[in-house]
Amino acid sequence: MFNGKVGRDITVEDAYEAAKLAALNCLAAAKSLLGTLDRIERVVKVNGYVNSAPGFTDQAKVMNGASDLLAQIFGEKGRHARTSVGVSELPQDIAVEVDLVLACTS
Repeated sequence: MFNGKVGRDITVEDAYEAAKLAALNCLAAAKSLLGTLDRIERVVKVNGYVNSAPGFTDQAKVMNGASDLLAQIFGEKGRHARTSVGVSELPQDIAVEVDLVLACTS
């Protein structure tokens, strides 16, 4: 849905939305494995990769999309450590890639 380099092809605002969508996709994958999101005890860490145009330095603003969404869904349990990295390329020219580390009940 969001392809291209942030800061050239995609605005920070659209990339923020892309980060939210990527985090939702992570939660959908977690739900398919866990059966329910109720087993998530907390979000431990979010790793975010932003397909950045040369000179683009607002990766953290982009990744706020994922962080804000997780805080909205999980409240205090959604607070997490985070890495926001600018990269020169992502698969299929996607704008943002997110992965989550979750603590879950067994």
